[in-house]
Amino acid sequence: MNRIGESELIINGDGSIFHLHIKPEQLADTVILVGDPSRVDTVSSFFQTIECSASSREFRSVTGTYNGKRITVLSTGIGCDNLDIVMTELDALVNVDFETRMVKKEHKRLTILRIGSSGAVQSDIPLGSYVFSDVSVGFDGLLNWYADRDDIVEKELEKDFLEHIDWNKYLPIPYFVKASQRLSELFEDSTISGMTIAASGFYGPQCRVVRIPLAIPDLMEKIESFRSGKYRFTNFEMEGSALAGMARKLGHDGATVCLIIANRYAKEANPDYKPLMNNLIKLCLDKLTQ
Repeated sequence: MNRIGESELIINGDGSIFHLHIKPEQLADTVILVGDPSRVDTVSSFFQTIECSASSREFRSVTGTYNGKRITVLSTGIGCDNLDIVMTELDALVNVDFETRMVKKEHKRLTILRIGSSGAVQSDIPLGSYVFSDVSVGFDGLLNWYADRDDIVEKELEKDFLEHIDWNKYLPIPYFVKASQRLSELFEDSTISGMTIAASGFYGPQCRVVRIPLAIPDLMEKIESFRSGKYRFTNFEMEGSALAGMARKLGHDGATVCLIIANRYAKEANPDYKPLMNNLIKLCLDKLTQ
């Protein structure tokens, strides 16, 4: 087993991981991810005790307890590129010995749940719904940078989708990854089962037109109409595919659950969604500690 070089995994002088500024002993085995750094305060306000906190750029974290269970909440900022950083560094915190720079012999499995906001792409998914991403679809291309991506993707869904649409040759090949089965079963009684697209941007990659035309003008219609067995696209967001894909590659339980704050089909949106988000946070905390 090879030693991991200093340039490949940077450890700060205080013993914390480079971007997250978390030390191994500060990370809980259950991690909640949120995009907005201010939402870390919202989640941690539910904690009964606070153990420690850290902050670096868009990455803010608090570790505490809820219902007697240790939990870390961490902000990721926006985008799958940030999730590549977050997932790699979370895994390193528990599965790499920082002294020897060797992978530990005994693998530790984390539970990592992302709580986000999202826009629905089907008319029958109302504002205020909770969608659990049983399948995350990466329009971002991140997973394609890693070896053996075919070992963890849903090849038939990929094939069916590419046959359904005239995919632009300049765009990354999409990948379809299932969420943790354990987390899916945990949330099946309180959420809508979803197949969620993680886009590489908020405007063009999510089929929004402001001043620049789209490379695939009818992409939104193709997304709404796609069917493959029991699967259809349910919503857009921007991080879930990287979480699901990296979790599977690294051996963790990972998934995303989103509050629907817009419906792209009906062209409706609810900008005053914070009370609904608080309800979803409470639900997730209860589920993860039951």
